[in-house]
Amino acid sequence: MIVRDIKKAEYFTAGDGCTLCELLHPDREAKKGVAPIRMNASIAHAFVRAGEKTVPHRMRESTEIYYIIAGSGIMHIDGEEQEVCPGQAVYIPPGSVQWIECSGDHDLELLAVADPRWREEDEDIFTGET
Repeated sequence: MIVRDIKKAEYFTAGDGCTLCELLHPDREAKKGVAPIRMNASIAHAFVRAGEKTVPHRMRESTEIYYIIAGSGIMHIDGEEQEVCPGQAVYIPPGSVQWIECSGDHDLELLAVADPRWREEDEDIFTGET
């Protein structure tokens, strides 16, 4: 059984500027000495601090799903934007330029699922373009 706890996870600033931890990622589990896990997706727990936004980026091959846990924000995908709030899931197609901004007074908290799993070489970061 594999159980991961966000209270014990290591958080870092991702390339898009959000703060996150990888909860489950098949490649990382193997490095921890865990037997290979049979999943193609990865899942991360992320924050966008109040008043901040991520940098525009895209996953060339992976689909992403953002599930909003807390806070409020505005999701931007390929020139479209929509307010998002807790309990909502956002589908982000592969190849879409996207970013999310925290529009409330509290941090925006979300789960990010990538399928196939997140890989650095699959992500393009567009600095300074919001």
